[in-house]
Amino acid sequence: MPSLLIRGARLVSLRPEDGPAAGPAAGADPVDVLVEDGRVTAVDRSLPRPAGVEEVDAAGRWLAPGLWDQHVHMAQWTLASQRLDLGGARTPEDVTRAVAERVAEQPDLPVIGWGHRSGGWDREVTVSELDAVSGHTPVVLISGDGHHAWLNTTALLHLAMPVRDSVVRETEWFAVYPRLVTLVGNDGTSPEAYRRSLEAAAALGVVGIVDYEFGRGPLEWVERWNDGADLLRVRAASYVETLDEVLAAGLRTGDPLPGGGPRLTMGSLKIISDGSLNTRTAWCCEPYGDAHRLEYPAGQPNLSGDELREHLARAHAAGLEVATHAIGDAAVAEALASYAATGARGSIEHAQMVGRDDVRRMADLGIRASVQPAHLLDDRDITERIWGERSARCFAFRWMLDDGVELALGSDAPVSPLDPWLAIAAAVHRSADDRDPWHGEQGITAQEALAASVDGQPTVGVGSRGDLVLLDADPLADHLTSADAGAALRDMSVALTVVDGSVVHQDL
Repeated sequence: MPSLLIRGARLVSLRPEDGPAAGPAAGADPVDVLVEDGRVTAVDRSLPRPAGVEEVDAAGRWLAPGLWDQHVHMAQWTLASQRLDLGGARTPEDVTRAVAERVAEQPDLPVIGWGHRSGGWDREVTVSELDAVSGHTPVVLISGDGHHAWLNTTALLHLAMPVRDSVVRETEWFAVYPRLVTLVGNDGTSPEAYRRSLEAAAALGVVGIVDYEFGRGPLEWVERWNDGADLLRVRAASYVETLDEVLAAGLRTGDPLPGGGPRLTMGSLKIISDGSLNTRTAWCCEPYGDAHRLEYPAGQPNLSGDELREHLARAHAAGLEVATHAIGDAAVAEALASYAATGARGSIEHAQMVGRDDVRRMADLGIRASVQPAHLLDDRDITERIWGERSARCFAFRWMLDDGVELALGSDAPVSPLDPWLAIAAAVHRSADDRDPWHGEQGITAQEALAASVDGQPTVGVGSRGDLVLLDADPLADHLTSADAGAALRDMSVALTVVDGSVVHQDL
């Protein structure tokens, strides 16, 4: 593996006990850092340069462990730039107008849209109104939370789905999503396209991702890895539908995937136990504020408790961790009960609304909270509208850290951009506009947010991974307000990203 000597870097301390950086191990003065065979082997001043080792002058910049995005849907993120962007749509009419314009411009191409958030709309949409503006052009519009899609009749027929006049939701949508390739081909998810997405992530300091894409997951990654999508570290998750293949291959969480490399490893079994806020399918202990509109006033689980425990027990017996999607507080409570009953290990993905006692139980069970802070920027207003005072229990990062829950930050890209600095800034400031932080009592410090973004790595030191990010500014600099801190974090500039001792991005 490549070796690298970084000269004159200030170490960013992730240890709360350090306080202001002091000394060679805490970053007050620039030090040299030597990486050999994928590990940091020396940290000191004026290190000798071993023969043949590449040298980089940090010129007093700030060095931290490389960043991870702990929740990505990589194919969807890679495809996002090619899709009709509906993130700005405020009404169904905004959407149908955009679709009509796209069909007029490109009548022979399917329309795949992404990003509308119907949770704030005042009515349900219909297939008929989409048919009226699209004719025979297939149209698939994926919601911004990924939990439903609005299709026209042509697309429903093409994807061999029952014709209806309503959107396709939850489990039915997740099952059909992999068939989109029959409409649009797979050029957008080629190894070359993946490589470009990984390069963009590296430019933000990302050294690793956890991929929760639908489909065959780890079994598909080996081929694209060997075709050039091997830039970063990747943990590839499986779903219940492909669990038999994973078990037949004897894969356990953390194992290198056969035919790949040591940086391509088996991730968790992903289980989607409830829905989402915007679709009103997140499973809650109390009804939604607009429950009169809903078939299920408090949302609903996607699996029974027995089914959830069966999946967890099976994965645990095979050496797989489990990543359980749970957004509503009832879903979180049921997931934790299932972890306790089976002894399974892993994470709650999202944990968007939690009960106070359930946070403590998460800590007691040693279950990670894999959270996406940028979602609070998008969900703030709709949460206040339909969850009301329960918003005080949403994105409860302060509770989690204070109670000893391990926090892991991600994006859920493309639901939010694959940008760790946006996630860190949202965790610190909890606002995307001029309003005060939303439930600022749940905010965390920049140091805490950064520590939750580096896959458990300590402050750079002897023995830590050779996965590093060199920053043009101090991410832990003092600011007068959390707004100032958030702005500085969102604008963070990355000079160098190193994975396993190899430079994968450089802007020095």
